[in-house]
Amino acid sequence: MKYLIPYIFCFTLCISHAQTESAQKSFQAELNLQYGNKDSSPLSNKEVKTFKGLPFYNWDKSLVVVASLKLTPEAPLFKMETTSNRTPLYQQYAIATFILNGQKQQLSIYQSQDSKFSFDYKDYLFLPFKDATNGTETYEGGRYVDVFISNIINNTIVIDFNKAYNPYCAYNHNYSCPIPPNENHLEIAIKAGVKKGLLSE
Repeated sequence: MKYLIPYIFCFTLCISHAQTESAQKSFQAELNLQYGNKDSSPLSNKEVKTFKGLPFYNWDKSLVVVASLKLTPEAPLFKMETTSNRTPLYQQYAIATFILNGQKQQLSIYQSQDSKFSFDYKDYLFLPFKDATNGTETYEGGRYVDVFISNIINNTIVIDFNKAYNPYCAYNHNYSCPIPPNENHLEIAIKAGVKKGLLSE
């Protein structure tokens, strides 16, 4: 069973909207490059040969949000459900609060215990979520956004939903991918990031 190792993309609070859009184009190009390379793609060899790209929503500056964080260092460890029998240990690192569609939203940010003690991934945090687009426009199992401890400034962090991507399980059932916990299910639609499926033309 293969494990999901997400691509990591950095983002800082001081970045402008123009730079953000440029970073989004770079994010899309890098993700397409990864999926089109047989050595790094979750796709089958047959799918890699015919790969034309991933479908993305248009960049939306309103879906780049500055979230206030409540750090939760005393949160208990828990076993996160995955698409396989694997139950890796995670801990809630913080609760992110932000405004979307004029309403207050909250998402939990997690830290993998494997990442916490890894030199390469110790800065990495995990933000899985589900929203009202799942199963129609986006993958039914939810999507992920990469965030980092080093990007936290004065207990705030930028969450760029334009960089939301699918777990590898959206394309290949041989992977074991974390399932967003119930507390990270949003009732609103996040029309940003990667859609479901592959481009056909």
